[in-house]
Amino acid sequence: MDFTVSPRIEDFRARIAAFVAKEVLPLEADAGAYDPYENIRPELLDELRAKARSAGLWCLQLKPDTGGQGFGRVGMAACYEEMNRSIFGPAVFNSAPPDDGNMMLLEAAGTDAQKEWWLKPVVEGKQRSAFAMTEPQPGGGSDPSMIATTAIKKGGKYVISGRKWFISGAAAAQKFIVMARTSDDPRHGLTAFLYDGDQPGWSIERRIGIMGPEEHGGHCELVFDGLEVPEENVLLGEGQGLKATQIRLGPARLTHCMRWLGLAKRSVEIALEYAGRRYGFGVRLADRESVQMMLGELAHQIEIGRLLVMRAAWELDQGGFARKEVSMAKIHVANVLHKAADTAIQINGARGYSKDTVLEWIYRYARQARLVDGADEVHKMVLSRALGKEGRDFWSWSVGK
Repeated sequence: MDFTVSPRIEDFRARIAAFVAKEVLPLEADAGAYDPYENIRPELLDELRAKARSAGLWCLQLKPDTGGQGFGRVGMAACYEEMNRSIFGPAVFNSAPPDDGNMMLLEAAGTDAQKEWWLKPVVEGKQRSAFAMTEPQPGGGSDPSMIATTAIKKGGKYVISGRKWFISGAAAAQKFIVMARTSDDPRHGLTAFLYDGDQPGWSIERRIGIMGPEEHGGHCELVFDGLEVPEENVLLGEGQGLKATQIRLGPARLTHCMRWLGLAKRSVEIALEYAGRRYGFGVRLADRESVQMMLGELAHQIEIGRLLVMRAAWELDQGGFARKEVSMAKIHVANVLHKAADTAIQINGARGYSKDTVLEWIYRYARQARLVDGADEVHKMVLSRALGKEGRDFWSWSVGK
């Protein structure tokens, strides 16, 4: 495995870093840059997106024919980390969830007509999207076999009924993917449907309040009461819903980790700066062994996270599913992000707990990392099952050709 990035990727990484430092980071200290949900104001985001697109720093994850730069997962890891040095960063480059994962899914699985109608406006930044899978109990969450939303075929259309919740970005989305049950077949009972927000037969019941801060469009509860989707807007074909989720969720979980590493590093950056100038009892914080151990441990754990992310990214770039690798990265990086924010707040003291830095923003955001796209315990269960099946081969080496 070689995680060396190409000169082209390094050029993009450096340009993204410079763009974030000049255009995005200064906005974090401006209270007027925030919307009511503690994200960047949409009109300000549009201005930054125009600049990023003009600079060619747009949709790195997509193929050139789709409107991107054709980066593989390893290249994305290097660049996404730089994007999320700022809490506002990923959305500026059209690499934020849920659009990021949705675009990659449609690029890989959509028909030409679906790409023109559904994908193109999202790639261009004219519309946003949402992926509606999670349901209230007793419906499906991390276990898609429990999905209760149904789609009944009537003529050339499917009529969808059911309920979804915690659907990220739904209140700001125009294009949607919804997972529904079309049969009781354990492997081919789910189907992915594409629809537009202007279609009748569905509604947003509420925007669910969270610890925050929130993505644009929040996390919403949706009700489907007769949404009609023509058969040409079925993604991959009837009964291929599990395949669609596999295509989307593995890479999307990993891109979360890429971005979270950026926020973890930013937390350390803030802690280092403060420890370097803050004195107590005649000693600079950075010279105290206890603080050095805290920062050294974070540096150690972040680097482990980067290696796990790169290992999974490399496996995806080789054409594998990287289920084990993604789960290991997801568990570790989610916890490292939370630990980094918590430790940085501790080093900054009352300043860290205040809104004078973005640490309290990152801390509240970080708690969701151990839940979204599969809780820690679910991913540990995935690893345990793989270990039981593979035994000593769980730790096998990748052998070159």
